[in-house]
Amino acid sequence: MQFIHAERSHLPPTSDLLQLIERSAFVGVWSVDAALRCLSWSDQLAAMHGMPAGYAPPAEDALRHFVPEHRAEVEEQLRRCVEFGDPFDIEVQIEADGGRRAWVRCIGQAVRNADGTVSGVEGLLQEIAPAGYPLDTLLRHTVSMGGALGSGEAFVTVDHEGRISFLNEHAAELLDGGDTTLLGRKIWSFFQKRARLALEERIRHALENHEMLELEERDAQVNHCLELRGFPFSGGLALHLRDVTARREAQQHLRLLEGSIARLNDIVIITEAGPFGEPGPRIVFVNDAFERRTGYTRAEVLGRTPRLLQGPDTQRAQLDRIRAALEQWQPVRVDLINHTKAGEPYWVDLDISPVWDGARRLTHWVAVGRDITERKTAEEKIQYLAFYDPLTQLPNRQHLLDRLQVAMQETLEHGTHEGALMFIDLDNFKVLNDTLGHAKGDMLLQQVSRRLRGCVAKGDLVARLGGDEFVVLLENKAEKPLDPLTAAKAVSHRILAALGEPYVLPGYLHHSTCSIGVTLFGKGASSVNELLKQADLAMYQAKAAGRNAVRFFDPEMQAVASAHAELAADLRQAWRDGALTVEYQPQVGEAGRMTGVEALLRWDHPARGRVEPSQFIPAAEETSLIIPIGSWVLEAACAQIAAWSARPDRRHLSIAVNVSVRQFRHPDFVDEVMTCIRAAGIEPSKLKLELTESLLADGIEVTVAKMGSLKAMGVGLSLDDFGIGYSSLSYLKRLPLDELKIDREFVKDILTDANDAAIAGTIIGLARSLGLNVIAEGVETIEQRDFLARQGCHQYQGYLYCRPLAIGQLEAFLDETKGTAAIPEPSSVGS
Repeated sequence: MQFIHAERSHLPPTSDLLQLIERSAFVGVWSVDAALRCLSWSDQLAAMHGMPAGYAPPAEDALRHFVPEHRAEVEEQLRRCVEFGDPFDIEVQIEADGGRRAWVRCIGQAVRNADGTVSGVEGLLQEIAPAGYPLDTLLRHTVSMGGALGSGEAFVTVDHEGRISFLNEHAAELLDGGDTTLLGRKIWSFFQKRARLALEERIRHALENHEMLELEERDAQVNHCLELRGFPFSGGLALHLRDVTARREAQQHLRLLEGSIARLNDIVIITEAGPFGEPGPRIVFVNDAFERRTGYTRAEVLGRTPRLLQGPDTQRAQLDRIRAALEQWQPVRVDLINHTKAGEPYWVDLDISPVWDGARRLTHWVAVGRDITERKTAEEKIQYLAFYDPLTQLPNRQHLLDRLQVAMQETLEHGTHEGALMFIDLDNFKVLNDTLGHAKGDMLLQQVSRRLRGCVAKGDLVARLGGDEFVVLLENKAEKPLDPLTAAKAVSHRILAALGEPYVLPGYLHHSTCSIGVTLFGKGASSVNELLKQADLAMYQAKAAGRNAVRFFDPEMQAVASAHAELAADLRQAWRDGALTVEYQPQVGEAGRMTGVEALLRWDHPARGRVEPSQFIPAAEETSLIIPIGSWVLEAACAQIAAWSARPDRRHLSIAVNVSVRQFRHPDFVDEVMTCIRAAGIEPSKLKLELTESLLADGIEVTVAKMGSLKAMGVGLSLDDFGIGYSSLSYLKRLPLDELKIDREFVKDILTDANDAAIAGTIIGLARSLGLNVIAEGVETIEQRDFLARQGCHQYQGYLYCRPLAIGQLEAFLDETKGTAAIPEPSSVGS
């Protein structure tokens, strides 16, 4: 809390004191109205002017009794008191009837109405040197005046040589600490040595020329600062001494304080302690920082109220706090929006404190304001970043969760409305980022956000969760709300259409679609997290349906998801327990000669039994468990190749290992393959990696580069399940492949379905034209093998030759067939 306090060494008497002084000799009391017309005139004042008791001058003659050369000064002081409320204390001459003149001390102060406006001036006249009075009369009057005023004023008379001829107790105390045996000493001897010569010269000049004297000096005894006022008379010089040490020190402190305040970086405003109605306390001081920050000059604001700094966005609640505190004469501190002269808003940390005089009367209010605009701007930015996405300017995840929580709570408590939550994911967004760069990806997201906002009604929420995921919250609060299912269908189809329009990016026209999952909430509302999971699950169903689609959540979908989650948990436990195994299925060439095997992952669950790879491999992909599992299979395959390399009858065998998309895209995959090969000490050509066509869906440049690195190492590369995925001739010719693998789906009906037969033939012809080997999987009958052989395919894998075997069974099988021998006919092997 900051207080700025300054005391005046002299204040005009209050009205109560004026009434007391009115009963004292040689002090006259008067008052005038705001037009300077005389309102009252005491008997003592009449006596000073040689008038009888009860005399009152005409109203318009308030200034007539002052000598002509002093009337203008008195009038000026009166007008300033009326206009600005400034008190005054001056010495002038009056002229009584008969031409007698006398020096008087004229004191005045403002008289205010209840609303604080000045209604007039009241004051007193104190006669200080009536011309022609004998010395003893003058002294008596002076002592009488001193007693009447109760001011403790010191009085001294000196003769024409400057020697003291009279002094009162107050004078003795000031000059020499109370010694009254000072008569006859020269007055200047009591002052500091450096000032004595100048003081002597001034006093002698006043005595010789019969002139008044006024100066300040410090005495030599107690180092007081004394004000001397001298009035010549026939016996010498009458001197009034006043101790102004405190006043001078206060003035010095005030000057230092004002200088310091003027240089503060904080804004300082001092107002009078006026009433709190309209227009309010008026400004009496502002510092330089105020002028710099607000654009107002001192001249423009002095006499006005601080309301000129307020604007339409100034907080009413904070203004009410200030008013309440001021009415209770209490300090107050607020953060407030003010405005410059140009209308620019700025924030201040405003600290307002009362200022009291020595009698505990409230005199002023001091407001110190620190400019906190930068801090508030930073706080607002932090607040914005906490709840909004900086790229799209949409609400972020936290904002969505808060809003959704409120919406669901209202629905649960009041049943006011039902709503829908829509989860939106851009299709193939990663392709754009990988091919055109993240800058264009960001531009696309910004355009998507604008289109989404245009698809919803006012009051509905569009949020960005992150990446290319958006959420729309439809609260359905209209006066005649639609059925939430109907509303969600309408909005989702608008979104599909809007997001399906081409996007104009620099130098590129991009086409994109989205997949939308929708869940409803209202009656029997779920938790926020459950709703998000439901919408997310429905969105993945839309993806699985071919993208650019909408799917609504239903309980069966949740049951499937729960079962999938349970399967993923069991798979993780199986991996920890070492319950996964690898089986190997032979691959054969012409005349049934075995050329290698394919390593196949197997999982036997204690309760579920054998779990098909088509069930648990997707779960492993989604949980990223496929990466450590794939590494383990790769290491096992390399170790097995190394074991076979030590046997002449088996060193020709290769092992094919399936590589998942996630595993292949891992940054360390190529290094991992190289490490496995070196650790096992095998020929790289004996390892064959089977890649799926889904690798070609996006990131083709990275895929080609990695495959090129593997090819350079000597590793064989096979494209698995060819024909059912994303392959195109333009991609295929760029890949450094060794082999194409015909999917079992085409082989199964190759003898009965002309389309499957045509596709198989086309794949074989394509492989031959590209110089690639071709192998068919799922071969179960001699007829299928013979058909494929007629088309030019001479490598096979399937139950026609052998089912997948554990390594021990495989070794026994190899021993039985002597490794290099042809595999027996199906009747001998089994199906």
